[in-house]
Amino acid sequence: MTWGAWGRKFSTKAAAELIQNCVALGLKSFDHADIYGGYTTEAEFGQAFKASGIAREDIIHISKCGIQMPCDARPLAVKHYDYSKDHILTSAENSLRHLQTDYLDVLLLHRPSPLIQVEEITAAFSQLKSSGKVKSFGVSNFTPTQIQYLQKEVDLDWNQIECSLSHNQPMFDGSLDFHLTQNIGSMAWSPLGNYFKEESPAKKRVQPLLQELCISYNASEDQLLLAWLLQHPAHIHPVLGTTRLERLSASVAAEKLTLSLTDWFRLLEAQWGHEVP
Repeated sequence: MTWGAWGRKFSTKAAAELIQNCVALGLKSFDHADIYGGYTTEAEFGQAFKASGIAREDIIHISKCGIQMPCDARPLAVKHYDYSKDHILTSAENSLRHLQTDYLDVLLLHRPSPLIQVEEITAAFSQLKSSGKVKSFGVSNFTPTQIQYLQKEVDLDWNQIECSLSHNQPMFDGSLDFHLTQNIGSMAWSPLGNYFKEESPAKKRVQPLLQELCISYNASEDQLLLAWLLQHPAHIHPVLGTTRLERLSASVAAEKLTLSLTDWFRLLEAQWGHEVP
């Protein structure tokens, strides 16, 4: 999301080099959406990936569709969601063309709409699956009941949700439990939460503890926040938002950290401001 117009505005050369470095680190999944950069970033990434020289089978393309966003590329009257069969098919074809690939590994419905018709989703997904243009399907920001509605007719493999120490509700509202019971993979956007983005009473409680744990575990604050998230039994896949190579490298190292049970709950208690019930 932050590689193009909505962030670093990478040149093709710079983006190609970052792709190469990501793959070298073992980060082979790239999370896209048609709307990123005002419908421009997927095409820019496609050019950069072509320039990177990396084989298509060595990486995973994830994309999302459904949001219709007013911008220069689409002068729409209002932001809205479109999950008609035709729109899903058109969006998928656009992503394939922009990314310069014959298939998407994963296609997600970007946000839930109250007007979703499961028959439209089924028809679109069936056509994309049978044609080999999309290998796997899922949703993003959907609740368990919204997923259940779709699962009457559609096989869903993923849900990408907001989840972090500072946004830990999915661990307690049944979202991640539902993923586990339904064999749905969990992706987490904004996995570091708002810790580095804003000052808050919660940060004032968490920060001194994190700084203490940085010494205990010989790790950075962002590594500890990722390790905290990775410890959940849902085997959460964090969607890393940074484009800085040193932070990407540090994030990979977080996989090797295991917090003690008490330290995990100390961080949760600090975030909440009170002990667990």
